[in-house]
Amino acid sequence: MADTRRGGSIAALVLAISVAATGCTASPSPLRSSALPTAPTSAPSAEGGHWSVAGEPEVLARGLVAPWSVIPLAAGGALISQRDDGTIRELTVHGALRDVGVVPDVVSGGEAGLNGIALHEVGDRTWLYAYHATRTDNRVVRMPLEGSPGSYRLGPAEAVLTGIATAGNHDGGRLAFGPDGMLYVTTGDAGRGDAAQDRDSLNGKILRLTPDGRSAPGNPFGTAVWSYGHRNVQGIAWSGDGVMWASEFGQNTWDELNRIEPGANYGWPVVEGTGSDNAFRNPVAQWATDEASPSGIAAIGDTIFLAALRGERLWRVDTRGGAIVGDAQIVLDGLGRLRDAAVAPDGSLWVLTNNTDGRGSPRDGDDLLLRIPLARAD
Repeated sequence: MADTRRGGSIAALVLAISVAATGCTASPSPLRSSALPTAPTSAPSAEGGHWSVAGEPEVLARGLVAPWSVIPLAAGGALISQRDDGTIRELTVHGALRDVGVVPDVVSGGEAGLNGIALHEVGDRTWLYAYHATRTDNRVVRMPLEGSPGSYRLGPAEAVLTGIATAGNHDGGRLAFGPDGMLYVTTGDAGRGDAAQDRDSLNGKILRLTPDGRSAPGNPFGTAVWSYGHRNVQGIAWSGDGVMWASEFGQNTWDELNRIEPGANYGWPVVEGTGSDNAFRNPVAQWATDEASPSGIAAIGDTIFLAALRGERLWRVDTRGGAIVGDAQIVLDGLGRLRDAAVAPDGSLWVLTNNTDGRGSPRDGDDLLLRIPLARAD
């Protein structure tokens, strides 16, 4: 599915909080700006339980352009990647936006550019990892994050993994360090469906690497491949019980939320959504493509929050023991395309909108970082 964009004005954006099942929403309310929390106030449980939205979103930052990934920082503030210009931006603890630096050699076009980012600490050094397109490939690089909050800067980039095929769409691009300390990388099929079933290809996969880019010990095939048969995974997260989840773009029929297990084949391009062939792993939840087109996901306890682009909403999915509990619910609607979601140190959910493309869109410069309060639902 192409990464299409929506027109309109920021003044028209409204909010709807789900009060029960899908489609049951409260009256729209205007967005308001908010100061950053100065310290964690209600840190989320990592052990389980279900969570839901507990209030209206507040704007933490405005004026972002094609943001793709957000990392809330333990000291306050956040780092944000901008896809089209390759810039890493810092939201400071005082609520200001500043440029940290530009990731070198980023070439943007369509869905390609600067995508996911992740942080990893080794001794007294913090590395910023970035997934981005070049003229010849998609790759993962890392750069020392130098300085201190409010004055961060990027050190020299070094390659971690190269040779992932790039294209105008289906580029994957999410990075995350798992509970095991390994680096997980999602890749798209780059428009070549057969690559997803080819275990020798890096495309159409979830990869598991050591922090320096080697195939991680314990991988099922002795390579970087952790799971395969993926069309375009743009979200990964781990629930409190350690289960790994991934969101996946469908083509014309079904978008997916998958439980990820090592060595499993998720069926693309043979099957889209739920199928009857036992050789392939079925999704635990699926949506029509106009309801989702999912990108980033976040997990808190045993609840998954899924940011939808074409669907222009935030979905909540409760899980237990690796299966879903009840029906998926819409908990945020009316703010346009949602690109990423992340749990902040204070236990709130931070969500990026992605309605701009950096090339003169009517809504250019109106993208937001939102803070959404959460509370235990059980």
